[in-house]
Amino acid sequence: MKFLKSITSLFCTCNRHRTFLKFFILLGFLKNASVYGQSDSLKSINRPFNQYQEQNLTEKLFLHVDRPVYLAGETMWFKVYAVDGTFQKPLALSKIAYIEILDKEQKPVLQGKVALTEAMGQGSFVLPATLASGNYLVRAYTNWMQNFNPEYFFQSSITIVNTFTNLGIKPGKDSIAYDIQFFPEGGNLVKGIASKVAFKITDRFGQGQAAEGSIQDKQGNSVATFKTQKFGMGQFTFIPSEAIDYQATIKLAHTTVTQNLPKVYEQGYTMHLDQSNPEQLKISVQTNYPDQAYTDVFLFGHARQKALFEVNKRLNNGQAEFLINKNDLAEGINHFTIFNDRKQPLCERLFFQQPRQKLIITTTTDEKNYTTRDKVTVELTTANPSQAATPADVSMAVYRLDSLPASALPDINSYLWLTSDLRGNIENPAYYFNSTDPEATLATDNLMLTQGWRRFKWESVFLKKSDSLQFIPELNGHFIRGSLTDRQTGRPIPNMSTFLGSPSRLVRLYHNRTKENGAFQFEVKDFYGPREIVLQTSLQQDSLYRFEVENPFTSKKTAWQVPAFTLSEKFKSDIEQRHVQMQVQNTFFKKYTNRYKPTLTDSLAFYGRPDEKYMLDDFTRFKVMEEVMREYVPGVQVRIRKDGFHFMVFDNVNRSIFPENPMVLLDGVPVFNINKIMAMDPLKIQKLEVITSRYFQGTTSYNGLVSFSTYKGDLDGYEISPHAFVLEYEGLQYQREFYAPRYETAAEKQSRLPDLRNLLYWNPQIKTTKAGNQKLEFYTSDKAGKYLIQIQGLSGTGLAGSTNFTFEVKQAL
Repeated sequence: MKFLKSITSLFCTCNRHRTFLKFFILLGFLKNASVYGQSDSLKSINRPFNQYQEQNLTEKLFLHVDRPVYLAGETMWFKVYAVDGTFQKPLALSKIAYIEILDKEQKPVLQGKVALTEAMGQGSFVLPATLASGNYLVRAYTNWMQNFNPEYFFQSSITIVNTFTNLGIKPGKDSIAYDIQFFPEGGNLVKGIASKVAFKITDRFGQGQAAEGSIQDKQGNSVATFKTQKFGMGQFTFIPSEAIDYQATIKLAHTTVTQNLPKVYEQGYTMHLDQSNPEQLKISVQTNYPDQAYTDVFLFGHARQKALFEVNKRLNNGQAEFLINKNDLAEGINHFTIFNDRKQPLCERLFFQQPRQKLIITTTTDEKNYTTRDKVTVELTTANPSQAATPADVSMAVYRLDSLPASALPDINSYLWLTSDLRGNIENPAYYFNSTDPEATLATDNLMLTQGWRRFKWESVFLKKSDSLQFIPELNGHFIRGSLTDRQTGRPIPNMSTFLGSPSRLVRLYHNRTKENGAFQFEVKDFYGPREIVLQTSLQQDSLYRFEVENPFTSKKTAWQVPAFTLSEKFKSDIEQRHVQMQVQNTFFKKYTNRYKPTLTDSLAFYGRPDEKYMLDDFTRFKVMEEVMREYVPGVQVRIRKDGFHFMVFDNVNRSIFPENPMVLLDGVPVFNINKIMAMDPLKIQKLEVITSRYFQGTTSYNGLVSFSTYKGDLDGYEISPHAFVLEYEGLQYQREFYAPRYETAAEKQSRLPDLRNLLYWNPQIKTTKAGNQKLEFYTSDKAGKYLIQIQGLSGTGLAGSTNFTFEVKQAL
């Protein structure tokens, strides 16, 4: 049978801490159950469904991007919201979000890692002047989300115009191509049974197209007609009288095309949902199997990974009806699946119940109109649907509106309730929330019929088979993953101690032992900016080993299509204005564009407070490292053997001497050849710290520890071992500070520095008080025009909301 495409689902529970513990225990002990369909192990659908969900936690990310249109050379700002997939509350699970800008071939042009704190994060991209003009895909995901289909990632589009190159203002005509799809309600067309068929007609960029057409049998007789409604979607009903391929003839604006309908089955099941009753849904099931005309069927309902109900009925002459109270359904997308008495899925259908839970965001400005370089005061309040004050985490952007074509930015409410649970492009998702007329109800039903899917496979549920969970959540820091292989044979090197260090004033050392397949994984904390990482084993003869570091970003593509990019002569004026604005801003305010907020990191070394600490500038300086060690560091004895120098650390716990070398570090990088550290100029060393006891790190232990630190934490000319693997690695983004001038005094207002900002204000860290309010201030620029205030927000209880507000700026007299 033909079913909707599906992938793995997620769990739901109210006790989040207990669920996380259970979740990770289950990851280690998953076992396959008995053969699918055996009744003794499948006494209900609800039980295996819940068991399966508990093994698959889901995360959703939403990205608030500051504007829909940019010029190459400008900065794109964004805020990340992380929520759980069931209750849509902030989910402080993953600590890293991966943000990408992809071109129309879905090749990355910019990538960044953003730290998440309490389920929120923020970042920015400076759009390079090398980017071609066009529409780009922005997506966001976590390491854990890579276990599942990339359709679950946050996805949206932005427009970038490169004014330094040929704009292509008069583009050549695009080739005409259409995507036409038909979707029988429930999944199948069955001979002799009336079925509703939904359809969707889009261009190659996913935009709905108006059309009309008819359905013909094999003799060419018309058996049904249809016409598109909103967004190129529609539906019709007909009875297939034969198990043949029916053909549709579709008339579009510039062409007529023909296409076969989905296969008609000689025997099977159909499903129909009737929502005409305002209080109840009627779900009808029908089959033409003679031997199944009086068997049991089950209706199972779930929403956002949470089971709602399981009802069974006995077919009467091949027919059954279920009545479901709408009050018993969840808000948002509800999934209905029909099973036979062997618990085999037969038909499936989605239904959307308009959410009532929403964060009400109200904004007012102190004036309706402003002049240039004027102060704007915004009063912001957040409340629940009952108008009770609700504190929330909010982000706000204020930018000038122009005529440049762009896709509408997504809002957090429609994304969490709708877009994130449907596959592919959804044209204008906010429409399904803001309209209440009958046309909107029909359009919503068409959307459920044509774009519905679920996050798992029923086979996996009943087999208790979890999809591959290769990626684990980054609970504390970023994972640097890779593999260790034999350089000559390519075979993996198992059970080998590997070390990762990065030259820095912050002394961090990471250890991991390779698995059977040679894989290693380091969890690095406070790892910001571009860094040099050094990977090595403790063996000096490891030149036969090869380190390979994985790209933490996924290479998977999605079905998302960025909208067509076109520019015409009418946009020339606005483009020229934006170009001048950007050039002026970069000329006069460039020094403010690369200011970063201070990063709060623990300055204490990974080993904590040392037993001995020596600031060498406090002592008489020697020119030879051996003299420094012998004279000033009693906790370390220097010995000379046939192969050179060795350190023996005093074991303060057992009042003895360790016979083997300790772990020796230089700016956090392991040094396994003591001769090299002893050959260093001691005047380059600022600090020396010693651990005078056995130190345990993960599965390994060191015979004490000796840590040397240079003044800048950059190894100061020390040559890293040729056996080590050295790589430039991009860590987490530093947080840029958004700069906007203030005009509080007459002198500041009269400043001759031009202010041509397009983006007046960006603030990703607004928190409304318990009274649900906040007061914000910013200043207008020298550009008159209409400006948009766009706000997105999420409360701690999972209420999501957004609002837009415009104001006018007039030229000062």
